Amino acid sequence: MRRLILYIATSLDGYIARPSGEVDWLFTDQDYGYTDFLAGVDTILMGRKTYEQVLTFGEFPYHEKQNYVFSSQPDFDASPHAKTVRTDVKAFVEALRQTDGKNIWLVGGPTLIHPFIEHALLDGVVLSIHPILLGSGMPLFQTSTSTQPLNLIDCQAYSSGLVQITYTVNKPKS
Repeated sequence: MRRLILYIATSLDGYIARPSGEVDWLFTDQDYGYTDFLAGVDTILMGRKTYEQVLTFGEFPYHEKQNYVFSSQPDFDASPHAKTVRTDVKAFVEALRQTDGKNIWLVGGPTLIHPFIEHALLDGVVLSIHPILLGSGMPLFQTSTSTQPLNLIDCQAYSSGLVQITYTVNKPKS
């Protein structure tokens, strides 16, 4: 079965973007395993704000992937690079997992990530912690009532000070 992996960068104090939405503090000096991770996914699930941020980087970098953008805004359209999703997250992911393919990358802000945690849909987390304290901004997670135990798979420290932690998610027993 396809695995759904949250692959995301954060500051040491838990922010994924500045208050303005800027991510200019992210390191770009090394690959940090990104190329290998990207080769292992063929589907990307992202939030509207993340999608709009990606569009500011120049040419859309994920043409070879199946891209879905979650949005609650009725007038938003992610064409031509992605399909817009407005349906229930759980039903969408369960249907997507039944299709053939590689792993699925979840990337977005706390509004997108929250229902994936609440419905226990994540299979793994790859968290790249940048050695910076932003002090404020967009937090990685929203407050949740769900507890998700994780198993540490790997922890890699880079010369830049970035630490990348890889976990699998212990699924609740049904």
